[in-house]
Amino acid sequence: MPDTFTLALVQMQCNRSVADNLAHAEAAILDAAKQGAEIVCLPELFTGPYFCQQEDIRLFDLAEPIPGPSSERLAAVARKAGVVIVGSLFERRMPGVYHNTAVVFDRTGESLGLYRKMHIPDDPLFLEKFYFTPGDLGFRVFPTEAARVGTLICWDQWYPEAARLTALQGAEVIFYPTAIGWHPREKAEYGEAQQSAWETSMRGHAIANGTYVAAVNRVGHEVIVGDGLEFWGGSFVADPFGRILAKASPDREETLIVPCSRRLMEDTRRNWPFFRDRRIDAYAGITRRVAD
Repeated sequence: MPDTFTLALVQMQCNRSVADNLAHAEAAILDAAKQGAEIVCLPELFTGPYFCQQEDIRLFDLAEPIPGPSSERLAAVARKAGVVIVGSLFERRMPGVYHNTAVVFDRTGESLGLYRKMHIPDDPLFLEKFYFTPGDLGFRVFPTEAARVGTLICWDQWYPEAARLTALQGAEVIFYPTAIGWHPREKAEYGEAQQSAWETSMRGHAIANGTYVAAVNRVGHEVIVGDGLEFWGGSFVADPFGRILAKASPDREETLIVPCSRRLMEDTRRNWPFFRDRRIDAYAGITRRVAD
């Protein structure tokens, strides 16, 4: 296996047309492949606007089965472009059970499986508990032809346990398809601190696990209710040392093309042997809600 593998992060703005968003994503994937990308990741729920700003039972109609039209379109694009694709979709599993699900396709278009978002938020304008059943597939890594790919989704970003359990399965890169932004009225007071915390958390996962981390956000001001949400972009790739290799703008669509080195992972873990020094005999308390 070669030393390097190349990632593409598609930071995009999403509108109300599924067809438009799929076409936009396909064009970006094909362009990324021409630039040498081997693995392409799209933002969270990229086929439409971030609908979880309100609780509306009619919006369950946006969900699709997997396999279904959007996943089959991604499979065809993976085959056409010859790249691995990670995409986040609103999955209709059965009547009354819906998930926020990452699909992974190898460069042949073969489905390698699903990851269902494990941590579900319930914050103002991020009302995901109304729509999504927590994932039941556990934390997963997919052995693609390019690299061993771990997939987590957005709110999973804040949980070191999720990154650790993914890294322990051999993930060479952990992708976080994301839809995160500011409440416009809070941006001036809290915006810089919020974005810094988001980025710092994932850089910490990269360091603690000696792996690459890639966060893929959307951009644009999407108003479903009230003032809506201003998605802050800032998609980035951090290396196993926590250094940011590439970072997208806060307000423009763009695709990052980032080569990653397995040798760097090996060297970093040799010098910072965190996996060797783990005290697995002492961590039983982590499975308790509160250590009281």
